[in-house]
Amino acid sequence: MNLEYLETARQVFVKEAESLLEVSRKLDNDLSAAIDAILQTPGRVIVCGMGKSGIVGRKIAATLASTGSPSFFMHPGEAYHGDLGMVTPHDIFLAISNSGETEEVVKLIPYLKDNGNYLVGMTGNRSSTLARASHSHLDIGVIEEACPLQLAPTSSTTATLAMGDALAVTLMKARDFQPENFARFHPGGSLGRRLLSRVEHEMRSENLPVVKAESEVLDVIQAMSRGQLGMAIVQHNGSWGVITDGDIRRAIEKYGEYVFSRKAYDFMTPQASRIAPTARVEDALVMMESRKINALLVFDNDRLVGVFKK
Repeated sequence: MNLEYLETARQVFVKEAESLLEVSRKLDNDLSAAIDAILQTPGRVIVCGMGKSGIVGRKIAATLASTGSPSFFMHPGEAYHGDLGMVTPHDIFLAISNSGETEEVVKLIPYLKDNGNYLVGMTGNRSSTLARASHSHLDIGVIEEACPLQLAPTSSTTATLAMGDALAVTLMKARDFQPENFARFHPGGSLGRRLLSRVEHEMRSENLPVVKAESEVLDVIQAMSRGQLGMAIVQHNGSWGVITDGDIRRAIEKYGEYVFSRKAYDFMTPQASRIAPTARVEDALVMMESRKINALLVFDNDRLVGVFKK
């Protein structure tokens, strides 16, 4: 283990953490004004930046878009060569430049003023051209980069990213943005599955392993093997129970060689947990977790229509 390497790496964390605290102390009414402007506009948030600021800007735009604030990234060079046609007067323009003097960004200011856009400048220099032209200025200035040569953007880009996160999270709280809203924008992820999918979309509805309460153990095992759900569903006097693989093992331990003379009702779990096909997957998973089970019977009114498993 090279201790010098570890110490160098730790110092990066220390310096960047100190920089973030420094930036947090400089938050003022300009942040509130920017938040209000975004909340009130029917337009989008257009994020613009050059170089490393542009790379961070893409992430900020993506975070805003996925948390309830329609947003996209616009490269300043492309903006000056036609993409400004995508900017409507209702859009909020978030321009990022650590120096506040980035030529490709600064030369967009006259157009934005003429177009009537609300300009949010994110810079490390309050007296810069971009800061002075902005309706709201978000100060991301840091005293020291983590780079020992003070050349590579390190603490400053971390501060920029954190300021973007601060915007997004504040907007989320102001909009009362809920997990269901987040899931709508992430339908392919696990959260989207839990919150958007319905039980009927994921339940098993064919070849269900249903047996009678009077069925013998061998019949139960054969039904379980055919169903491949690790369980059998027991129909008993208008009610429904279940037998799991674990129930079979426990029955063998209890009855020994006499297990094959027993009936399904001897070791089934009566009154199996059930759920409606229109219920959310999230609700099904919460029920299963709280009851420490891994399957639910799905009923449409009083009709068995499927089995939902984790």
